[in-house]
Amino acid sequence: MNVIIRQTYQDMSAAAADLVLDQVARKPQSLLCFPSGDSPTGMLDILVDRINEGKADFSQCKFVGLDEWVGMDRNDLGSCQHYMYEKFFDPARVRTDQIIFFNAKAADLRAECRKVDEVILSHGGIDLIVVGVGLNGHLGLNEPGSSFSNYCHVVELEESTKNVAQKYFSNATTLKQGITLGLRHISEAKTAIVIAAGEKKSQIIQKIVEGPVTEQVPGSIMQTLNHGLVIVDQAAASRLTLTA
Repeated sequence: MNVIIRQTYQDMSAAAADLVLDQVARKPQSLLCFPSGDSPTGMLDILVDRINEGKADFSQCKFVGLDEWVGMDRNDLGSCQHYMYEKFFDPARVRTDQIIFFNAKAADLRAECRKVDEVILSHGGIDLIVVGVGLNGHLGLNEPGSSFSNYCHVVELEESTKNVAQKYFSNATTLKQGITLGLRHISEAKTAIVIAAGEKKSQIIQKIVEGPVTEQVPGSIMQTLNHGLVIVDQAAASRLTLTA
């Protein structure tokens, strides 16, 4: 694992975007995975700009969704799919045949997990995955206690995740479960990137980077990855001893 520290959120976003652009330039048929939420918005804005400027071509890429709230889909404001279509897929003119997302309204969610696992396997794994990190250390919706060996699975959401997620909805929304790529997908990706910004993320970033490797802090799996990168701004890095 390598840690990259940039001055501001926008600098962090640009560093992550550059890595994505380099990956697609090297392998136009890359299988990519991006997160929803506050952290990736700056990165996705940069990627959309480069595409619309004709400086990047994602037309041969495939995109696999990271996670989704169970019971929601693209039409639900606050869903992960809604975010991805609004912030990236639509403005970047990504075709629907390039996108693989969980159907979180499916009657058989385990079958959905198997379907996405098989798609990833058929592509030889994920070429590059970018994930944010929750205040409890989750990557995707792999909550504390999730096995490092999990592929796609359904999770019971922690109260902290339910509470933080309310900011994405216009009204109070009941959340119980999520469906997510597993930590094993992250560990097996050819490049795995965690992004985080702001002082509120500094405590969990310190645990992920310098604390013990434990399934109680899912993000700590990054310490085991030679291909792992943690990209943060100065505020998120403020508790790291490597900055002292």
